[in-house]
Amino acid sequence: MSKHSTWFDAVLSGLTLVVMLMSFYAIFIYAPVEKTMGAVQKIFYLHLPLAMLSFVAFFIVFVTSIIYLYARTSRWDMWAYCAAEVGVIFCTLVLITGSIWARPIWNVWWTWDPRLTTLLILWCMYVAYLLLRKLLPDSSNTSNIAAVFGIISFINVPLTFFAIRMWRWRTIHPVVIDSKGAHISSPMLYTLLISFAAMTLFFVLLFRLRIRVERSQHLCHELQFLAEKHRMTSQKETPR
Repeated sequence: MSKHSTWFDAVLSGLTLVVMLMSFYAIFIYAPVEKTMGAVQKIFYLHLPLAMLSFVAFFIVFVTSIIYLYARTSRWDMWAYCAAEVGVIFCTLVLITGSIWARPIWNVWWTWDPRLTTLLILWCMYVAYLLLRKLLPDSSNTSNIAAVFGIISFINVPLTFFAIRMWRWRTIHPVVIDSKGAHISSPMLYTLLISFAAMTLFFVLLFRLRIRVERSQHLCHELQFLAEKHRMTSQKETPR
């Protein structure tokens, strides 16, 4: 790892921490309490950025999988795998924060709302993608299958995003931002933007660190393979 990369990660980590603290201050102190839902509405400032960034992660899986099938370069396969892991983490947090928000407002932890249902299906599809990578042997054929599966799974992302518009007569999920703008006060909007910046920095940091770990694992496997190959060669050349 180069010195430039180390410094970049250090700066990124520090910036992420600072902006994250700013977002917590904005959420719990600066942003006003919503009149109808009360303090539980503040989870919205984390819930929405997490949802959008999980879509970004799955879009990265989609793009890098296409590039891998075209270029056959292992780097893009690695990016797709790491992005899927980060995306599943963020999507899991979306489901958890959404349930916590729904309990006092809808009086249930879960309801089969179109947005919630399609998001759960999306989560299951990318969990299946990760299981596919883990259960099948590590080979180019596995990478090809995973890439195709990652491309097909992305079809559910726009379906999830537009669910509350496609089935608006069946949904109870609130629409805060639409084509007409954000239907929240200025302090709430500023808080959302700060939280979005914090979550984006955290996403980039987590993605970079996951790629670094994956590269280290690949390098370790290559060294183990070379060492085993050298050992076997030495045994063949040793006279008996």
